Amino acid sequence: MTATNPDYFELRHTVGFEETNLVGNVYYVNYLRWQGRCRELFLKERAPSVLAEVQEDLKLFTLKVDCEFFAEITAFDELSIRMRLSELRQTQLEFTFDYIKLGDDGGETLVARGRQRIACMRGPNTATVPTLIPEALAEALAPYSDPAGSYAGRAA
Repeated sequence: MTATNPDYFELRHTVGFEETNLVGNVYYVNYLRWQGRCRELFLKERAPSVLAEVQEDLKLFTLKVDCEFFAEITAFDELSIRMRLSELRQTQLEFTFDYIKLGDDGGETLVARGRQRIACMRGPNTATVPTLIPEALAEALAPYSDPAGSYAGRAA
C-alpha cells in the first residue's frame, strides 16, 4: 500500500514472519527488497510511461545500494518506507529511503536509512549505453526532491 505525501513517496508495510531471522528480527536483505518495491510502485503509480519504456529498451541499472541500521524491527511491526530523490543528473539519479516504525500511539521511530543509485541505459544487453533520464521520470520525481540532498537538476 502506498500513501500520498507532498515530501516523499511512501510504501506502507507490515513485517511478516518470513522476513525475520532465527532470533526474530528482520533479516537485512529485506530492507533492500523494500527499496526495490518502493521504487517499482513509484513507477507504476507516478510514471507509468516509463514502465512502457522499460518494456522496450530502457534499462534502470542499480549501481549502488546501502542501508544503515539504527534499531531492530520484528514481525508485525508497521513500517513506512519513504523514498525521496536526493540527486538527479543527466543519466543517473539517487534515492534515499527512510524506514520509519509506526507506533500504535502515532509515534514514529527512524529504524534505518538507505540509498540507491540508478543509471539509465538503452540498447541490447550486449551493448547498452548511458541515456538521458526520461523526462516523464524527472517530472514525476520533482515533488520528491530532498532539500537536504544534492539535487542537481537536468543540466548537471
